[in-house]
Amino acid sequence: MAQLIVNADVTKGKIDRNIYGHFAEHLGRCVYEGIWVGEDSPIPNIEGMRLDVIEALRELKVPVLRWPGGCFADAYNWKDGIGPKENRKRMVNIHWGGVVENNHFGTHEFLRFCELIGTEPYISGNVGSGTVREMAEWVEYITFDGESPMADLRRENGREQPWSLKYFGVGNESWGCGGNMRPEFYSDLYRQYSAYVRDYGDNRIFKIACGAGSYEYEWTDTVMKMAARFMDGISLHHYTLPTSNWADKGSSTEFDERMWFKTLQQTAEMDTIIEKHSTIMSKYDPEKRVALIVDEWGTWYNVEPGTNPGFLYQQNTLRDALVAGINLNIFHKHNDRVKMANIAQIVNVLQAVLLTEGGRMVVTPTYHVMKMYNVHQDALFVDSTLSSPLYESEGEKLEQISASASVNEDNVLHISLCNLHPSASEEIRIDIRGRQAEQVTGTLLTSQEMNAHNTFDEPEVVVPAAFEEFRVEGGTLIAKLPAKSVVVLAVR
Repeated sequence: MAQLIVNADVTKGKIDRNIYGHFAEHLGRCVYEGIWVGEDSPIPNIEGMRLDVIEALRELKVPVLRWPGGCFADAYNWKDGIGPKENRKRMVNIHWGGVVENNHFGTHEFLRFCELIGTEPYISGNVGSGTVREMAEWVEYITFDGESPMADLRRENGREQPWSLKYFGVGNESWGCGGNMRPEFYSDLYRQYSAYVRDYGDNRIFKIACGAGSYEYEWTDTVMKMAARFMDGISLHHYTLPTSNWADKGSSTEFDERMWFKTLQQTAEMDTIIEKHSTIMSKYDPEKRVALIVDEWGTWYNVEPGTNPGFLYQQNTLRDALVAGINLNIFHKHNDRVKMANIAQIVNVLQAVLLTEGGRMVVTPTYHVMKMYNVHQDALFVDSTLSSPLYESEGEKLEQISASASVNEDNVLHISLCNLHPSASEEIRIDIRGRQAEQVTGTLLTSQEMNAHNTFDEPEVVVPAAFEEFRVEGGTLIAKLPAKSVVVLAVR
């Protein structure tokens, strides 16, 4: 039996709502077809943006959205995406499929989309192929309220008042698709470019430096050493690859228990990766002023058979729901450093929360977990100690249970639990200290099959249900977690 001791009256920091952030890149069918269909589309839309997607994301309470990339960001000139659509330059998307990008979804459309879904925009600037002036003028165009060439241009294009822009990334994956740079070179460029990402009026920009990918600890060390005092955050990217092989990442739907285990094992590595990068950051920033921004995370499989390999379209199963739950529990734990995380990506790409096909839309198991977990947004992280049985596969071991807890502003204690074992249920004793469990309710996400997923023809194969397999004995809450499940308990 698993045991969780929850010290409900001992809190350890705040779970920033931005940990539940998302990412939208000009990649495959994420923006075009996923978000943007155009004003003349027969698909119901608001100013060219899909109404069904807007409504689903409002319900999800998306706190922040990163755009336009990803690798696309460092090939993007923002001036190509403003003004009358018929006059906008067309370009080839060199990173993702070599398709023609018509730039109909640009700065105005993105910021309007953020307004429609109620989210903060996070823009990634072009360091790889752009200029300092180009980046400076983009910030001026968006945020300056006075008289200037860029503010006047914004007004000519139909927007009188500036937008609020809080988050700005200076380059993306500069060690790879963003320029193949050395950390020393990028650090100097960051210092230069970020100097021109200026605050206008009351707008204050949170500047995010390009950080490392997964295990590249030297990159974090060098950039922090050379540029920490000029940044507010530094990014980290880590994807879950079941096979650990970029050439053959495995199928999103056709997998055995061994691949199930390897996927969750890879996901659990996020804890160690964050711990090590945080330790390096503390050498140069012991006060933890600089935030760690995990602005790309999620599963990455082979694309669905018959689809464009450059579009990164994959199905999303119950396995992905467990991946989301584990990662979110880890981010909660590291709330002292991790202040934002952005799952990749929001629609039709990688571990998407929504899939679209023509006029149809379906929500994925990952969507349901993000919605179940959003009770933790801006809540206080509660101290807890977990004793979990081990899930074993071919001599390798993994804690079977993942858990975290928080108390929100209404004084409701939420406990999120993941049972990683695909065939064994597990009883867990939850010793709640510092409060009485007077009223308990729960929500459950599971299914019969490991690869269960929602399709356009069967959209409710994996959906949340009420969870009632628990009892209270004295001060102890005892719950029976089904195999391969995610459970969120509310204790009042």
